[in-house]
Amino acid sequence: MNVTLKQTIPLKIKRLGINGEGIGFYKKTLVFVDGALKGEEVVCQVMSIKPNFIIAKLLKITKKSPFRVSPACSVYDTCGGCQIMHLRYDQQLSFKEDLIRQALKKFKPSGYETYTIYPTLGMEKPTHYRFKLQFQIRKIKGKVVAGLYAQNSHHLIPLQDCLVQEPQTQKVINKVTFLLERHRIPIYKEGQSAGIRTVMIRKAQSSQHMHLIFVSSKPLSLDALIRELSTAFPQIKTVAFNLNSSKTSDIYGKQTKILWGEPTILEGVLSYHFALSPRAFYQLNPEQTETLYTEVVKALDVGRDDHLIDAYCGVGTIGLAFGDKVKSLRGMDIIPEAIEDAKKNAARLGLDNTHYETGQAEVIIPKWYAEGYRADALIVDPPRTGLDRQLLHTILNYPPKKMVYVSCNVSTLARDLVTLSKQYKVDYIQSVDMFPHTARTEAVVKLERKTN
Repeated sequence: MNVTLKQTIPLKIKRLGINGEGIGFYKKTLVFVDGALKGEEVVCQVMSIKPNFIIAKLLKITKKSPFRVSPACSVYDTCGGCQIMHLRYDQQLSFKEDLIRQALKKFKPSGYETYTIYPTLGMEKPTHYRFKLQFQIRKIKGKVVAGLYAQNSHHLIPLQDCLVQEPQTQKVINKVTFLLERHRIPIYKEGQSAGIRTVMIRKAQSSQHMHLIFVSSKPLSLDALIRELSTAFPQIKTVAFNLNSSKTSDIYGKQTKILWGEPTILEGVLSYHFALSPRAFYQLNPEQTETLYTEVVKALDVGRDDHLIDAYCGVGTIGLAFGDKVKSLRGMDIIPEAIEDAKKNAARLGLDNTHYETGQAEVIIPKWYAEGYRADALIVDPPRTGLDRQLLHTILNYPPKKMVYVSCNVSTLARDLVTLSKQYKVDYIQSVDMFPHTARTEAVVKLERKTN
């Protein structure tokens, strides 16, 4: 590779990569450039040389894309939260459709060239959509701040007016940092001191209620802070505490304790409501969650005699949409509080055909099958790591007639489709923009078992 570190090179950007970076070729070598857009001609500086590619820094744009826009966020260039805010929104949606095509081309599941991929479903107003906030807490020059780490670093970028964060949750975290400083609550510093390290705030769109989790590396008294905070924001219904003294990058420790208030808040989607405990998983964009779940219901055409499994069920939200449409509904999740919520949510809806267990899908589903249970339909909504190998093996051994895969990672989706396509035909893939201005998309995949 005939290049050197810090060398300045011209580049034509051919496409955007899976992280939103511009991709071009310099003397037949792949070059990745953050901030560059498809169709642009740029001057960049070589920052890292790998065996098969180069990472470069954007210095100058000599030919600008007609779809380049000025980001409305003042910290966009330093914060790692968004990656493609400099791309016009309609083109962001096209890019997210292309993300799926790129992943399929890389992993090549059977018949991928003919898969139907529908245009990405976006938002009319793609700002202030995050109803869940999870900011790191640190001290900078003696002042308590909350924010996100810059991309690929542990350099905290303080955020006081985030463009994609729901405004009231932002006001609450701003008040939290003020009170942490006022009450002299110990703040975590990596390798040096113990204290508050993370704060999670979630707001339910349906009830407008909020709950918080303070994550600390040591036990703390927060009584005075909670009194002031709950008085300032009556919408706060729960304050919880999570002890995480590990040296890992894991955000949460094993146990979460309610310090004040109610155990759950009430949220709604489609035509039903459900309770959420602080640690339970739920999508962070409620407007697009409505769109996502509508697509899941459309894709999974169940009947009254069908038995349905909702894998990775959380508090039961997706599966509950089918509770009155199937003979039985089963689900599992690794978070015990989520399973307790799922049971209560099913009871709230008057469903007596449900069964929920705490544990891993790859362990529980084979156990159910060994006990004689068979699913006619299956929903999988795994984490970004995709489906476990053991679960994939179980699905292939006992393939339900109908299946919907809800994915938040196009790479692991395409990888899993390599295995699933041995038994299933991919009817279509519908992407949903859950995370505007980021290089991530959600996808709903309709699969039908092959007849031969």
